[in-house]
Amino acid sequence: MRRVPSILFRTLTTSRATSYAVHHRLLHGSATSASYSHRRRFSSFLAPFAAASLGVAGALVSQGAFAKEPPPPEALPRDVVLYQFEACPFCNKVKAFLDYYDIPYKVVEVNPLSKKEIKWSEYQKVPILMVDGEQLNDSSVIIDKLGLKILSKKIADPTSEDEETKWRRWVDNHLVHVLSPNIYRNTSEALESFEYITNNGNFGYFEKISVKFAGAAAMYFVSKKLKKKYNITDERAALYEAAETWVEALNGREFLGGSKPNLADLAVFGVLKPIRYLRSGKDMVEHTRIGEWYTRMESAVGEPSRIKA
Repeated sequence: MRRVPSILFRTLTTSRATSYAVHHRLLHGSATSASYSHRRRFSSFLAPFAAASLGVAGALVSQGAFAKEPPPPEALPRDVVLYQFEACPFCNKVKAFLDYYDIPYKVVEVNPLSKKEIKWSEYQKVPILMVDGEQLNDSSVIIDKLGLKILSKKIADPTSEDEETKWRRWVDNHLVHVLSPNIYRNTSEALESFEYITNNGNFGYFEKISVKFAGAAAMYFVSKKLKKKYNITDERAALYEAAETWVEALNGREFLGGSKPNLADLAVFGVLKPIRYLRSGKDMVEHTRIGEWYTRMESAVGEPSRIKA
């Protein structure tokens, strides 16, 4: 998880089977053909946001005691291009990896309505990362393959129970699912999220207007279904519990990786970054102990290595 509010309410009152199919697309950012009806296009547009994709990313703290870990120059790829939605948590996870390892990359912001920027790709979700002409899909796979290619890190066994792999799985299977019910829990927070989406996404003038209000309304209702699907009773309590679970995993260490962030640290930081300066993210920092770790991560990841066009 189109264009006009009247379409929104027809979408929300479809059959249970259709709702499940649309909801699946919301979570996985599936593509929509230009020939689809406006209703189908609107449902597809919501994809990146249902996966907890939204919020206001705050300014990064300048680098301090925690230095980046750039790979040797000879290991750097020559051309890296990220196709993304700015507010997508999985895209931000990839950017956290690229920024921390100081790998220069270009960004192509994809229009979530038309997806014309990735029409060339059979894979119609984001993130897509092109590395010297090779296409990599899916945030965790992208990070694994780049880690192997650039850092000589062994690709994680998905069945492994080592600490880093375990917590990377936790991010993908649990943490991201707690975010949407929080950032869309009421109309004011939903509008706050879509204010950021429309200001930072790739939208035309009229698209911005319709998307802000229709999208916020749609995701308010979708978030209620997400709560039920993931057995969330109190969304803020679930967010605070997830933050405290992560702090407990640190067990007094600066990072899960010890004195330096590992891939699990980067994954948690990446998916939380879009919500950090939304109401939900501010509440999370105020009511849990995660704030100090997050500040250390801002310092460690440092300035983006993105190449400005």
